[in-house]
Amino acid sequence: MAANSPAASAGTYRSSRWREHLDTVLPKLTLVPTGAAALIFLYGFIAWTIWLSFTKSTLLPNNRFAGLAQYRFLFKLDTWWVSVTNLVIFGVLYIVICLAIGLFLAILIDQKIRAENLLRTIYLYPLALSLVVTGVAWKWILNPDLGLQSVVRSLGFTHFTFDWLVQPHMAIYTIVIAAVWQASGFVMALFLAGLRGIDGAIIKAAQIDGASLPRIYLRIIIPSLRPVFFSAVILLVSMAIKSFDLIIALTGGGPGYATWLPAIFMYNYGFNRGQIGLGTAAAVLMMLAVALALLPLILSELKEKRRASTR
Repeated sequence: MAANSPAASAGTYRSSRWREHLDTVLPKLTLVPTGAAALIFLYGFIAWTIWLSFTKSTLLPNNRFAGLAQYRFLFKLDTWWVSVTNLVIFGVLYIVICLAIGLFLAILIDQKIRAENLLRTIYLYPLALSLVVTGVAWKWILNPDLGLQSVVRSLGFTHFTFDWLVQPHMAIYTIVIAAVWQASGFVMALFLAGLRGIDGAIIKAAQIDGASLPRIYLRIIIPSLRPVFFSAVILLVSMAIKSFDLIIALTGGGPGYATWLPAIFMYNYGFNRGQIGLGTAAAVLMMLAVALALLPLILSELKEKRRASTR
């Protein structure tokens, strides 16, 4: 009788409500340390970097406000504009070649050829290597005295020359070669996932209408991969802007500063030359470039969510 009393029922109700409340709050509490760490060590240091770019910091950080002086000085430096020019050359070639090779390999594997799993593993293998390992490997391959040039000449082709690695006006293209080798498998995986998601009935209907396979890919399949192209370009742009490890391992920024990119510029001025304010100004511009590259992706995701919610 006592167990069924109003007081006991009220106590049971409060207890169940308390358990429900605890089940809701506990998962959020477990995320508090991670959120606090991200707030301090990610966004906090981003804010500090932006602040330092407006100060007169040199060898050590200081809080003497300098306005846009660091940015004005940055835009007067030839090394900065060389870095930006190299980024444009590297970025355009890197993105275009990665897209072309990735799409070709994805279409090849999509034909249900034999040893598909083996080929997919071979194409994806470079992605498993760190950029430092990739840079060191290609440094050996492209070394005129040890690599490809030496091997070809030992075969009797004594006039063969491939010394881009030591040529200031060609060295940036060695970065493109190594970067494309490392990233094209990743792009292939993106396109292959997109190809496998296309309804096969559309292809069969086009074949029944007499369309050839190349025409089907050019007119139907490749245009339907527009979202994959968009995502791949955004990711490759972000990777190009942040390129650092590969260049340090392959050329060290040389010969001279022929292969400097903004990331190399930022590291050299911020750490090696004791110009923290100038280095952080370059870092802020890099961060803005990455943000602008990611902005279309974010806007498209928000648009898709809005469309999904209105259906």
